[in-house]
Amino acid sequence: MPNDILSNVKNIHFIGIGGSGMCPIAEILLHRGYNITGSDTNESDTLQRVRSYGIPVFMGQRPENIGSAQLVVYSAAIKQDNPELKAARRMGVPAVERSVMLGAVAKKYSNSIAVSGTHGKTTTTAMITQVFLEAGKDPSAVIGGKLPLIGANGRAGKSDTIVCEACEYVDTFLQLYPAVSVILNIDNDHLDYFKTVENIIASFHKFAGQTSRAVFVNGDNENALKAVSGITNADIITFGIGKNNVYRAENIEPAKRAREKFTLVKDGAAVTGISLSIPGRHNVYNALAAFAVADYFGIDPSRIADSIHAFTGVHRRFEMLGEFGGITVADDFAHHPTELTATLTAAKEMGFSRVWAVFQPHTYSRTYMLLDGFAKALKIADKVVLSEILAVRETNTYNIYAKDLAAKIPGAVWFKTFDEITDYIVGNARSGDLILTLGGGDVYKCANMIVDKYKKLM
Repeated sequence: MPNDILSNVKNIHFIGIGGSGMCPIAEILLHRGYNITGSDTNESDTLQRVRSYGIPVFMGQRPENIGSAQLVVYSAAIKQDNPELKAARRMGVPAVERSVMLGAVAKKYSNSIAVSGTHGKTTTTAMITQVFLEAGKDPSAVIGGKLPLIGANGRAGKSDTIVCEACEYVDTFLQLYPAVSVILNIDNDHLDYFKTVENIIASFHKFAGQTSRAVFVNGDNENALKAVSGITNADIITFGIGKNNVYRAENIEPAKRAREKFTLVKDGAAVTGISLSIPGRHNVYNALAAFAVADYFGIDPSRIADSIHAFTGVHRRFEMLGEFGGITVADDFAHHPTELTATLTAAKEMGFSRVWAVFQPHTYSRTYMLLDGFAKALKIADKVVLSEILAVRETNTYNIYAKDLAAKIPGAVWFKTFDEITDYIVGNARSGDLILTLGGGDVYKCANMIVDKYKKLM
């Protein structure tokens, strides 16, 4: 385990403190007695939240903002030539990336819970946080999306428990040494970094090997089971629908608007009924994981069931934005074929006349490598509208374009701008339809534009 970078410092400066992954860490450190400062280039809701704690925030990034900092934290979005980062290094002030700091913070809690997996991390992390909060456990939390219960994507609790999302991209989750970890699933994502699924499994195996007490693993997911094979440093506890799992969902029945109900079975004995308030079969697995972790920490099963039922999701996870003249608009973070399949399957089961998938492909590498998978998933929808591919951190060395994906989907159309997409949708959708924007980038802006246009027409 790495040395404790927090042991001999008091003043910590965050470059990009308004980032969704930075704000909760800054909040936790402030509550643990550290002096925090930060800087950012854009105003945001999270920046307002940071200021509300009394943390000084500099707008714009300049060398003098470092001040008397003894440690600097920067987000993954910060370039190496950032003036504050360069100043810190020139002054000999240690500078660490956000994931390193999250690992250092999590070590401060005896009950650290890290939720990993290719899909479902944010929902499950948020669900566990809600269960623990409503059970009076007062956890700290670092979540990849906004939890409505707290109106934020993190919190600083006073207990010895922290719940955090553990992202596998570029192996950032290997900065964590949790007491308890969750492996929801392992799929062929981030191949620009991992190259092969076998390499992804190897990283998850290492993550499981860094867990000290218990690993909760999806026993129905072959890759996840491979990842925990040979792990002896922690108990391996399975969840799923298959009969060999410790925690199982039985008697699954679709309820109104595809919100499943099921019987929670532990070691072959029925424990309680679970009724979800979020749609989709994939959320049965997320709920099983949340239940298993909460049960491990001694929370009453009926209380867990109540909290899971009260959980209405997180920002950008099948988030309902409104209904306009019988047309429903929703937004979802799905950006991988498996996620699209789960979300669109749930959408098709919700009783709408037609489901519109408005998809923004995310990164050239993912689109190129998983092109056929994207086409197959999007065909589940009745109507498909594509935006151009969001480059993120890449250049288009793959010579791949949205039109290449559209060509594989009968009836699909694509547009260069959100304005064009908005005009097309509003001109063609009709009462009874669901318009679902999908993607890991800024396609939510398109959803908001569609909503705004409908509001003006009503």
